[in-house]
Amino acid sequence: MGRPRRRCQPLQPPSRSLPQLRPPDQPCLSAEPPSAASRPPRLKLPCPAETCWTSTPSPSPTPFGRTEVIDNTLNPDFVRKFVLDYFFEEKQNLRFDVYNVDSKTNISKPDFLGQAFLALGEVIGGQGSRVERPLTGVPGKKCGTILLTAEELSNCRDIATMQLCANKLDKKDFFGKSDPFLVFYRSNEDGTFTICHKTEVVKNTLNPVWQPFSIPVRALCNGDYDRTVKIDVYDWDRDGSHDFIGEFTTSYRELSKAQNQFTVYEVLNPRKKCKKKKYVNSGTVTLLSFSVDSEFTFVDYIKGGTQLNFTVAIDFTASNGNPLQPTSLHYMSPYQLSAYAMALKAVGEIIQDYDSDKLFPAYGFGAKLPPEGRISHQFPLNNNDEDPNCAGIEGVLESYFQSLRTVQLYGPTYFAPVINQVASLSPRAAAKISDGSQYYVLLIITDGVISDMTQTKEAIVSASSLPMSIIIVGVGPAMFEAMEELDGDDVRVSSRGRYAERDIVQFVPFRDYVDRSGNQVLSMARLAKDVLAEIPEQLLSYMRTRDIQPRPPPPATTSPTPAPEHP
Repeated sequence: MGRPRRRCQPLQPPSRSLPQLRPPDQPCLSAEPPSAASRPPRLKLPCPAETCWTSTPSPSPTPFGRTEVIDNTLNPDFVRKFVLDYFFEEKQNLRFDVYNVDSKTNISKPDFLGQAFLALGEVIGGQGSRVERPLTGVPGKKCGTILLTAEELSNCRDIATMQLCANKLDKKDFFGKSDPFLVFYRSNEDGTFTICHKTEVVKNTLNPVWQPFSIPVRALCNGDYDRTVKIDVYDWDRDGSHDFIGEFTTSYRELSKAQNQFTVYEVLNPRKKCKKKKYVNSGTVTLLSFSVDSEFTFVDYIKGGTQLNFTVAIDFTASNGNPLQPTSLHYMSPYQLSAYAMALKAVGEIIQDYDSDKLFPAYGFGAKLPPEGRISHQFPLNNNDEDPNCAGIEGVLESYFQSLRTVQLYGPTYFAPVINQVASLSPRAAAKISDGSQYYVLLIITDGVISDMTQTKEAIVSASSLPMSIIIVGVGPAMFEAMEELDGDDVRVSSRGRYAERDIVQFVPFRDYVDRSGNQVLSMARLAKDVLAEIPEQLLSYMRTRDIQPRPPPPATTSPTPAPEHP
């Protein structure tokens, strides 16, 4: 298996989705906001320079790069760009330090002028992908502001379309043949693999022919033509315990050869290969066709003003246990977050960067409400039927904790009411937006077996034609076979003979992402990375089916997104 190679320079073409953090038309560092007519001197800044730091879930930042030095100015317009790998599903924290390099001082010890902290998603999600942040870090001084803009490299738009078939795969089903499907993984810098595509299931055959499918090249290989792409072949099982048939590896460069010829891969099962001396393979997979086209990207729509509207629905059924007891999945420990709170923060803190008003509707379901004990399956966590919005993710958490103190956990577990609420019933429902200006993401966090499967399937099929995605996170030790059925990766959800127009549901069990050492930050980062990875492509699939093009970004003279207020 090939080792992932670190990309030092952008490849031509295709390349990854690599926003450039670069100075906008206005000065990148100023003592006053760029719209000011005059800028009185506030700082001694004869020779400013700027350093960018990046960080991961670990607390230690890594120096990424630095700008050139600009002489004798308070309003430097930096030219050097920072080329970063952008992942919607990750919280990519950045720190910018600004220094004064004085020829009279030691150049290795420049004067610190201020710093700014923000996430890359905040820059992408800002109006026109531009933000302004105050510089801080020098007690008692106003340090000026920093302006940042993100621009996607033009060669990140490539979409690969391919079709594959297989021949003589291993038979896995006792009473039939096999129900094969493929899972594509891209390799990461640390040697791990991330799922980037699943094909449909072809029933009862050892010689399947899969439908052509399209995938962004950046999702397939991160812009590195020689980076390993691993493809697993599975036999689908209804209970989710799919049987492994075998695997093979390739690369974007090798796949692209199919533009001129068929490419045949041997499917190998490592266990069988070790046990059987005469083992040859578990079948073959043939790449029938491969082509590359350029399309609009997720960043194009965000830069053009598309907003992500985030809604939360939390399971308040009695199976979660008494919130006052440590054994409860809702237990409010003073020392650590519950699985519900972690899932909410993990997803919400990333999506909020793409919502300008930071107001999030939050609902509960499966509880008895005071004072009359009415059972509700879509009650607002803030107890305001007219306005269920909470201010920021912290506001959602606060309302969630307050609801745990006031409602009685009961049941049963119904999903359909809250899906229909977001899809078509609320004043800001997805069904009322068709111009591409809004896209809705519903996060459902639950602990158990769904009680209205028929109604939920119907709600999902109806919602699949709307600008909407649904994320379901299962918490606790329960078996979640029914949830696998709602996740349309293997078999498209259907109801009353109608099939979902798009795959809009992503389900994951939270226990698969819990860090064994108890590191909650790492657990949340792992969860968010997996459940949010499909959102950009789901948004693009909706825009493509409706032939909606991104709006042009606002002109550079538009005021950038201001910093959010903190209490």
